[in-house]
Amino acid sequence: MDMNRRQFFRVSGAGLAASSLVALGFSPTAALAETRHYKLARATETRNNCTYCSVGCGLLMYSLGDGAKNALGDVIHIEGDPDHPVSRGSLCPKGAGLLDYVHSPARLKYPEVREPGSTEWKRISWDDAMNRIAKLMKEDRDANFEATNAAGQTVNRWLSTGVLAASASSNEAGYITHKVMRSLGMLVFDNQARV
Repeated sequence: MDMNRRQFFRVSGAGLAASSLVALGFSPTAALAETRHYKLARATETRNNCTYCSVGCGLLMYSLGDGAKNALGDVIHIEGDPDHPVSRGSLCPKGAGLLDYVHSPARLKYPEVREPGSTEWKRISWDDAMNRIAKLMKEDRDANFEATNAAGQTVNRWLSTGVLAASASSNEAGYITHKVMRSLGMLVFDNQARV
């Protein structure tokens, strides 16, 4: 083995340091043989769907927190759901990185509204958001609902507002959403899975 003087001193110094640690009682085998606790043993498992695209892959989300009044749960691990019929446990790179999305400081967690003419977004409650949406939809429907067309035929349609439904929802949820929107007379309706 060819070794110059500098390499010899490095190898000798490393050997001396390792033998000194063993002589002082540090043994790497004893340190590495310690059992570690499984990080998901006390976690709560929650099933969900990935919201990135229209595939709707299944997720298993693990969180810590006992659900007490002042203790907030924290998601610590996300993986694919092997029992999900769509993805069977596999996730794309975006789905595999969902934990970073969940913990992102830029993630929007509450409804916000920007009033007409304002440049600032202000936080509102979920009740206020739902009431605002319902009020604006009613005002628009009352102003733009067509009961008959120019020929006098009954059409009962509302063309000025549309709905884009979520792609990760079940067939039943899509059916109910479709029926509710159609019952309002809305014709502009689509599902994000087709976009």
